[in-house]
Amino acid sequence: LGRNNIKSFSGLEPVGDSLKELWISYNLIEKTKGIGVLKKLIILYMGNNMVKDFGEFAKINECPKLEDLVFVGNPLEVKHSEEGNWRDEVVKRLPRLKKLDGLPIVKDEDDD
Repeated sequence: LGRNNIKSFSGLEPVGDSLKELWISYNLIEKTKGIGVLKKLIILYMGNNMVKDFGEFAKINECPKLEDLVFVGNPLEVKHSEEGNWRDEVVKRLPRLKKLDGLPIVKDEDDD
């Protein structure tokens, strides 16, 4: 569904119990409302969209099986990558992730 000028996640209910991968990069998505219906989603590639606020990650976190997220090129990622805290902030908000922007997430076993 990449490069289709998509602006929202509306209308996903019919595939909510079956869709495992959603490749929706290079669109105009700013808000993630509606993504929470995707209960089987494992892979979400939504790089180069328009997401600006970490508040949208609460909705992404409603996808209980999500393991792999690509978010490069969104204003939120650009800002926090420049500040050097992108991966830490995402892992804090999406603790089940195993892969972010193509790189494995290494969890610190010694975290207190």
